[in-house]
Amino acid sequence: MFIDTHMHEMTYSKDSFLKLDEMVQIAKEKGLGAICITDHDSMGLKEYAEEYSGRTGFPVFVGIEFFSLQGDIVAFGIDEYPKERIPAQDFIDLVKAQGGVCFAAHPFRNNNRGLEENLRTVKGLDGLEVLNGSTSEEACRKAARYAIELGLFTLGSSDCHVPEKVGVCATYFPEEVRTMEEFLAAFKKGEMKPAHYADGAYRIIEVEKYEKGQVRVF
Repeated sequence: MFIDTHMHEMTYSKDSFLKLDEMVQIAKEKGLGAICITDHDSMGLKEYAEEYSGRTGFPVFVGIEFFSLQGDIVAFGIDEYPKERIPAQDFIDLVKAQGGVCFAAHPFRNNNRGLEENLRTVKGLDGLEVLNGSTSEEACRKAARYAIELGLFTLGSSDCHVPEKVGVCATYFPEEVRTMEEFLAAFKKGEMKPAHYADGAYRIIEVEKYEKGQVRVF
């Protein structure tokens, strides 16, 4: 199944223009099996998303995009998170202590919010976002190179804030996941792959070919 693993809903991400109902509607139209709400430094939508999923039957997993002192990290499977910026390593350690998973968001985006070379020094990251619908192709390919070098899982996501970006990139999970527990278990296996939406369907991207420029996405 395909899941958009990095999305912003307007209630707690003030730079977003998307409401959850609209996000789910577009996700279904594109063939996504679930979505992830990863608001900026907040998991405030968690209870509502759980109620929404129970009512509609469509999985909505709530994580967080935390702006550490070195850059943005997306995390899932946690209940506690800092209310102020802390070092990336401290945040990763906090996630791991709670049994969660985390990946570097848009690590080489040119807005000083990616981990960049800190990828080489932090310990405990599970993966890298190598396809980000709001980041340049050059920056995404560089992330792919680092993922291969560092042996990290690879993900794709839209990082959407507006309707036209919902689901433009996603992550393929080889098994069906309906609950957060299933999502975390599948994530930890590391068998997911980035995918890109084009011509009405998702296409799985082989990272090695993408990094070498043999596959065009954007």
